[in-house]
Amino acid sequence: MRGILVGALLIVALMVAIKDGRVLRATGMTGICHAVTAPQGEDGSWQACDPGKLEGAPDLSRQGCKSVQVVGKTEYWRCPAAIKSSHKPS
Repeated sequence: MRGILVGALLIVALMVAIKDGRVLRATGMTGICHAVTAPQGEDGSWQACDPGKLEGAPDLSRQGCKSVQVVGKTEYWRCPAAIKSSHKPS
């Protein structure tokens, strides 16, 4: 009985870790994006996306980004600049 309970707990822990997605990203199974410095003279924020082993690079078009170029396996995206508040707390 004890072995079944331990096995069930391990399965649940594995399911939670996979559902969360951090484990898959850390092991390179799913694609990941990270911010990069924009080329000189360009505006907005830039992202470099690398594909994972199980799926391709993330598609940022739903966030209003435009694919600019692909270098090797890395796809570069230009995204709209984030809106920043100029309000300073008192």
